Amino acid sequence: MNQSQLVFRLHAIQRMVERGITKADIRQVLETGEVIESYPDDKPYPSRLILGWMASRPLHVVVAEFVGTKDLIVVTVYEPDLVRWQPGFKQRRRV
Repeated sequence: MNQSQLVFRLHAIQRMVERGITKADIRQVLETGEVIESYPDDKPYPSRLILGWMASRPLHVVVAEFVGTKDLIVVTVYEPDLVRWQPGFKQRRRV
């Protein structure tokens, strides 16, 4: 993320406000987190789901990369729950 600029979609900003997640939190997840899912066929840009931790709070951040500039577009952010995710928040539960 060194030379990438972050671009926040309106949806991501709304979720950040609702969930008490800051831009600094997002930056930390992007710098230290782990890609747990990739979506190479997403349109208009390929995206990925990143798991990071803010102290003991897990966060999932979906980012897309604008290939022309390497800017990262923050699509959404949320705190995963054990209803949809297995412990550790790296794998979805099978329904």
